[in-house]
Amino acid sequence: MLQRIKRYIVFLQYAIKGTNEDLTNIKISRAIILLAVPMVLEMVMESLFAVVDVFFVAQVGTNAVATVGLTESVITIVYSLGIGLSMAATAMVARRIGEKKNKEAAHTSVQAIIVTVFISIILSVSGFIFGEDILRLMGGSEALIQEGKWYTKILFASNGTIMLLFLINGIFRGAGNASIAMRALWVSNILNMILDPIFIFGFGPIPEMGVTGAAIATAIGRSIGVLYQLYHLLKGTGVISVSFHHLKPDFSIIKRIVKIASGGVGQFLIESASWIFLVRIISNFGSEVLAGYTIALRIIIFTILPSFGISNAGATLVGQNLGAKFPERAEKSVWLAARYNVIFLFTVSLVFFIFSNEIVGIFTDVAAVKAEAIKAVRFICFGYIFFAYGMVLSHAFNGAGDTKTPTIINFVCFWLFQIPLAYYIANQMGYGSNGVYIGIVSAFALLAIISIIWFKRGKWKLTEV
Repeated sequence: MLQRIKRYIVFLQYAIKGTNEDLTNIKISRAIILLAVPMVLEMVMESLFAVVDVFFVAQVGTNAVATVGLTESVITIVYSLGIGLSMAATAMVARRIGEKKNKEAAHTSVQAIIVTVFISIILSVSGFIFGEDILRLMGGSEALIQEGKWYTKILFASNGTIMLLFLINGIFRGAGNASIAMRALWVSNILNMILDPIFIFGFGPIPEMGVTGAAIATAIGRSIGVLYQLYHLLKGTGVISVSFHHLKPDFSIIKRIVKIASGGVGQFLIESASWIFLVRIISNFGSEVLAGYTIALRIIIFTILPSFGISNAGATLVGQNLGAKFPERAEKSVWLAARYNVIFLFTVSLVFFIFSNEIVGIFTDVAAVKAEAIKAVRFICFGYIFFAYGMVLSHAFNGAGDTKTPTIINFVCFWLFQIPLAYYIANQMGYGSNGVYIGIVSAFALLAIISIIWFKRGKWKLTEV
């Protein structure tokens, strides 16, 4: 038993350290774990950072928290562009790596970076100039605008670092260098968490900057993370090594990147917008219900993010195996990744269901809010197994370069099904917030069923990138 545990520990250390093994020629379970371990740890850090960042900003005041909320609701567009471009980069780089065309993978990577820099410059200039107008458009008071305008301006001005962090990590994932992607995000977020209190509250010669300091800390942390990524790209630590001769724009590749990325952007926006509509339905039942739902959602997201790591591993293996002309191995990789994801989320759902009272108690001691949050967590747990399959299969389509299919599936499941169903059960049938939770679980189930049926048809194997 001890020997087996030691072997597991050594293997986990190996996965975290990173490897250049050919993922198309090793045992599928080994390939998934080598990719999933660093990807899961990457997502854990991202979810942890979100909690810590809000903790520090909350100590500044109500306007500071509101400024962050209003700004992030708009900058979601930036996130969606970054995520869409990273999906395209992962799919195209993974395909080239599977084909053993490492130089073409490097060339594709630089073209994706060129597109991202071009888009980010436009957003940076616009956001910096119209920062105050953005807050005003979102309903911010004049007092809030005066206090938070520089937070918004700086965050938009530095949006390129956010987009590049997403994109280049997508490149590393596609190449199978998940450990470099993990370390880039850890460097960025740990530095951000260290700098947050220094710039927000002041330290030594650095004056107290309030919420503006949070934006400066984020900009510095993200920038260092991007520099770390570029260092490894230029150094050629993994299978991809870029050089300056790749900087010449290749519009045929750029066109393919934009085509694939547009589907990824659509997926993210459709899913994000659906949660906004659900919040609107929930808000009809009072502030305590809304607060309980918000707490439950943060708890749920904290565990869903790591499971994205398993899904990303499946996406990478799909791209590389299709490139290597092993479509059946690509399919087997997805089903195994889905099984691992089900085991993970089923375990989480059991823990949440049994210990929901204790977990929710960490966030609130208000009886009505706590009761609602517990109910929401337990309801949504029933949909975890379905969501585990739906998540992995959606990422598999993306890994093949077919971002159109999961976009359509998301639109059907979340907009045409989930929102109307949640509204009808909650309001017309009189089930209140329970109706929203039933809608969420039902949508997860439908997402899994449609994704499984469509995936088994196998048309994704024919996608050209």
